[in-house]
Formats: sequence, structure tokens, C-alpha cells
Amino acid sequence: MSGTAMRVGVVDIGSNSTRLLIADVAPDGRIAELDRRSQVTRLGDGVDTSGRLSDAAMERVFATLGAYRTALDGAGVAPDARLAVLTSAVRDAANGAVFTAAVRDRYGLDARTIAGEEEARLTFLGATHGRPPGDTTPLLVFDIGGGSTELVVGHAGHVDFHVSTQAGVVRQTERHVHHDPPQPRELQALADELREILAEQVPADVRSRAQAAIGVAGTATSLAAIDLELEPYDPARVHGHVAELGDAELALARLAQLPLAQRREVPGLHPDRAPTIVAGMVILIEVLRAFGFRRVEVSEHDLLHGVALERAGAR
Repeated sequence: MSGTAMRVGVVDIGSNSTRLLIADVAPDGRIAELDRRSQVTRLGDGVDTSGRLSDAAMERVFATLGAYRTALDGAGVAPDARLAVLTSAVRDAANGAVFTAAVRDRYGLDARTIAGEEEARLTFLGATHGRPPGDTTPLLVFDIGGGSTELVVGHAGHVDFHVSTQAGVVRQTERHVHHDPPQPRELQALADELREILAEQVPADVRSRAQAAIGVAGTATSLAAIDLELEPYDPARVHGHVAELGDAELALARLAQLPLAQRREVPGLHPDRAPTIVAGMVILIEVLRAFGFRRVEVSEHDLLHGVALERAGAR
């Protein structure tokens, strides 16, 4: 890594998890990860019904940010290179601005709530950066979050279409899953809602334009880890793994019949993701079906990398 590389620390405060990336970013865009962490903090719990971030959820995030600040200090990340982006739950919550200010003031982070459009752009940048320069394949990049799912179609690094849908693993679990294990009618209602959302918000010509799919974030990486039966989790094996639609359908069938206590024991699935993974798999499957894809490439490069690249001004 060149001596002119910039050390950047990025925190992604999402509806389901709070994540950290500390990396050296070279001017040519090469990224050397120094630290990567993820903690399920469930900030979005109850936001869909109450319209507010709960005190308990905010405290879970604050506790995680305390540990992340220690990591940033230990890595010597400069104050002006410590960034935090806040997404769906904070966008939707009446007290989101107050929470963002607390994150900024307490933890020394340049914290900002980003719109769905910017989240989509930065996710696409992170997921596709580093692909062969001459690759002009129209790609779908999708990020299934806790409160929203970002769908981005673009080519050669340029975004042609994006939408931030009100469909996420926390939101849809709260709306539809009321039994343990979930009942078939609950899963059917969840899938029906997803099909309706995708049909309304993604035009048919956009769905037919994309030629390959890249899935980022927790649901997609969990699918890869379950498929590979990874214990412990190995990001190097997850990144680039190609999962078939049939793999996702089998995983859903298996996970949906297990009570929560048994889902927590599934090899490859982090126990903290067990409460929402069924909704996540339904969303992933419906996205692939809507676009007519039989497989998805799983990527460890996502919003965190997009924010790091932009902050460093990398090419």
C-alpha cells in the first residue's frame, strides 16, 4: 500500500446492525482493510409502528460505538477521517436528528443521515469498485437492510436506476412474523407484499436490463456462510461466492421450520441474525425472482467501502 494512502474509519448505523470499517485507501482505489466489525444492535426495533427510535435501541448502538471509538483511537484514524452514515431507521424516526447529533457529539464522528438515493449510490460504488475497467455488464446491486432494501442498476460504475424500498428484515418481521416458527400464511403474506413493492417500484424495463446480480450486507452474506457451512465466519470465502436461487429457497425452507432457539444454532448463521433471517431470505428470493435471476454473487464490499472510497477521493 502506497505511503500516500489515507486511513479512514467508517461506521454504518443501520436498522439492524452497526458496522465498522477501518482501512487504508490508496489513490488508485486499492483498499487494505485493517479492522472490520459488525454488531446486531436492532436500532429499527419498533420504528415501523411507533415512528421513534426507542431508548433501549439507542443505548445498544451507543455501547457499540464506545467500542468502535476505542478501535479508531488504537488505529490512529485522524479526527477528520472518522465518518458515520445513518440510514433507514434514522431517516424514518421522529427523533432521528437528535440521535444523529448525539452520535456526532459523543463519539467524535462526522455523522450524517443519508437519503436512500445516496445510500444506493455509495453501495453501488463499494460493490462494483475494482471490477475490470472494461466490464460494461448491466448489474443489479441489492442491499437488504433492517428497514429498507436498496436496489441499484448500473454499468461501468455509473448508476442508471435506484430505489430505496420500505422493505427490510426488521420492518417485515415485525409486520408479518408473529409465531415461532413462522406460519406458512405469514411467509406468504410477506412474499406477497414484496412482490407488490417490487412490481410497483421497479419498472419492467429496468428488471429486464440487468444481466447479473450482486448481493451485499447481512442477508446475502449469511446465505453464503450457511451455504458454505462456515464456522467461524470467513469473509474471504464469502466474498465472490455464487449462490443459486435454489440454495436460497432451500435455506428458507430449512430456517422457516425451525424455532428461533434452533435457528441460532444453524452453522454459518450468526445467532443475532436468527430472529430476522427468515424475512431476509424471503426478500432475497423475491428480488431474484423479480429480476429473473437464477443466481447471485455475494460481495463483502458495500456501503462501508463506498463511503471510504469517496472520503479518500480515490479513483
